[in-house]
This record gives sequence, structure tokens and C-alpha cells, in this order.
Amino acid sequence: MSGRYVRVWEFLVRRGSEAEFERHYASGGSWVQLFRRGTGHIETLLLKDRSRRDRYLTVDRWESELAYRDFRRELAQAYDELDRSCEGLTVRETVIGEFDE
Repeated sequence: MSGRYVRVWEFLVRRGSEAEFERHYASGGSWVQLFRRGTGHIETLLLKDRSRRDRYLTVDRWESELAYRDFRRELAQAYDELDRSCEGLTVRETVIGEFDE
């Protein structure tokens, strides 16, 4: 199936790091700024769990899986650097899955 590609992540955020996490992962945050340097990023949604203050989901929407893969290849170094700089904000991060829209 071709079409829009969606990648969903779950994050458990370290206590006291919620505001900093939201600053990096929200729609105008560091990650979205990086994604926009590639071609084909549509949007990123940050969802905060209503019953667990430390649990968040991100939903990254791309025009296609190819656009996402090209972004990861072309901006791999910048992606890895940002990932390392945000590492201390979370206790765990998990890819929930990859989806077709």
C-alpha cells in the first residue's frame, strides 16, 4: 500500500522533565524543526496521556515511507545528535508502529 506514512512513538518521561520534553517534541519543537529540513514531513502530533502524566505519544506524518527514509539517510547525523541531546528526558521510548494512512 502506498500513500502517507505514519510513525508512532511512546515515551515515558523522566519526572521533572515534562516541560523540557514538550519543548522538544511539540509541534514547534526541535524535532519538528529537524523534520522540516527534510522533504515530505506533514506534521507531528504530541499526545499527553490523561491518566499518566509521564506518558506521551508522538504521531509523525510523512507524505510517504520513502520521504521518511530519505530524511533519515540525508540527516542521519543531525537526527543522532538531537536524539542524544534528548536522551536524558525519558526513561523509555518505544516505536509503537509504522502505519499507512
